[in-house]
Amino acid sequence: MAAGDSHRLEEDFIEARNNWELEKLYVDLASAKGKALTPVEKKFLRGLLCGCSPAEIAKVVYQSGSSSTVRVYLSNGLYKYIEEMLSNQVGDSVKVKTWSRVTHLLEKAGYKKGWFHLQPITSPIKVNKDMDLDLLSDQSTLTQNNSESINTSVFYGRRKELAQVQESIVQERCQVLVILGMGGIGKTAFSVQILDEIKDQFEYVIWRSLRFAPPLELLLDQLIQLVSPAANTNINIAEALESRISQLIERLRSSRCLIVLDHLDSILGCDDSDGLSSTGIKNLTTHLITSIRYRQGYEGYGELIRRLGDLPHQSCVVFTSREKPQEIAALEGQELPVRSLKLSGLNPEEGILILKAKGLINKSSLEECKVLLDRYAGNPLFIKFIASTIQELFDGNIAEFIEQGTIVFGNIRGIFDQQFNRLSQLEKHLLYWLSLHPSFISVRDLQRNIILPGLSPQMSRRLILEGMELLQRRSLIEKQASRFSLTPVLSEYIVERLIEENFQLSKDKDGNLFMNHTIFAEHLKNYIRDNGLNAEIEY
Repeated sequence: MAAGDSHRLEEDFIEARNNWELEKLYVDLASAKGKALTPVEKKFLRGLLCGCSPAEIAKVVYQSGSSSTVRVYLSNGLYKYIEEMLSNQVGDSVKVKTWSRVTHLLEKAGYKKGWFHLQPITSPIKVNKDMDLDLLSDQSTLTQNNSESINTSVFYGRRKELAQVQESIVQERCQVLVILGMGGIGKTAFSVQILDEIKDQFEYVIWRSLRFAPPLELLLDQLIQLVSPAANTNINIAEALESRISQLIERLRSSRCLIVLDHLDSILGCDDSDGLSSTGIKNLTTHLITSIRYRQGYEGYGELIRRLGDLPHQSCVVFTSREKPQEIAALEGQELPVRSLKLSGLNPEEGILILKAKGLINKSSLEECKVLLDRYAGNPLFIKFIASTIQELFDGNIAEFIEQGTIVFGNIRGIFDQQFNRLSQLEKHLLYWLSLHPSFISVRDLQRNIILPGLSPQMSRRLILEGMELLQRRSLIEKQASRFSLTPVLSEYIVERLIEENFQLSKDKDGNLFMNHTIFAEHLKNYIRDNGLNAEIEY
């Protein structure tokens, strides 16, 4: 390629630099590709970031109306690099599908220079609880016409929890708050409702999704710029992470800010504990227990949380997560500046409002509605999924759906699969036991009744205590006083998994028993018999 052509390629679509972290994108995509992007690939990427279609890019680059060359370049190159990069970040498969989806995905991943943030305005802004919140990063959408409100759907219930959080943040000046709950329980909608109700108490309000695990350095740089727009915010890329955190906290001291960081669990992972290796027991109980830790490369988030809670400032940072990080567990307290709130399911009156909005009330009795809501433990997302299924397959008849017997399927099973696959063998073992004992049970009773194979009673008791603590921090067990149980829908899912694991995972690759289910095999047999299931347990 001639020098003049290369220089021209670097000039086209240069306006992408104004809105995107372009140099970081080049580096991260080069890592996914395995080598540096070519000038043409950089050009096409900038064109996509400017919102141009392949045909529009072809007109600029090749002065041609034919987009076939550009489409081949994108399909065989950039799309694959973007998919690889984002899949690695989120820990799940990400697909580009169409050129118009590129900006949305990269924006969600944190590569855009700005996102949804509000400063006090004379007319309140309402946020649509059902819309994709990651799309709110376009500030013009929010400030274009302050005299009109953005459409808002009904927010169901949670008045007691909202009042509690409002008191913690506004009156008691809580500095860090984490909203916990299992998948689908409504953490994101709750965080937006908090923002909407108390935003007038703050100079800056920022909502940010961590779903695509943005690097902490990028997050900090953008937060610092957002909460100090009038200051000199030129960030030294080489500056230490510790210094960046200090800069952010200094801004949180000088201005009253409310920052919501959604999906903290996206940067959490599970690492095997090595605490058993010295005893020789680990060979018998491979992957017996794990702990909640940060994904590799994201450990700095723990330091951020610790310093946000330890150091005094006048702002509040709200996290939502399925799992409680260890920093929160160590710092939280009813009279301390770090708090946590676990969301449970909606009560029947609130859940019925969802069924009514879905049009199911007219064809079903109040009692049938309550049975349905109880089976799904008031989980708002589950109720919406099931309501759609009942409308589409059972003509709105709740009783007919209940009679067919299956309650865990489709998207609901996918949500549980995602959480279950993060668990250690010990946590799964405890869930198996709890699923077959529907009444609430204490940790002490569990320690008396469960004997972990190959372990001493003392070590068995310790590991059971640690495992229950982990399940509680993962929002997977229900608590009444000092006793624990599972929701009906999770219990049903776990029993199904237990049956599957007895068939498929009873032996390890060497032919040895991987986990001894004998201690509750009789309970499982009784469950199968009582529920008319056609299965036999081998152990």
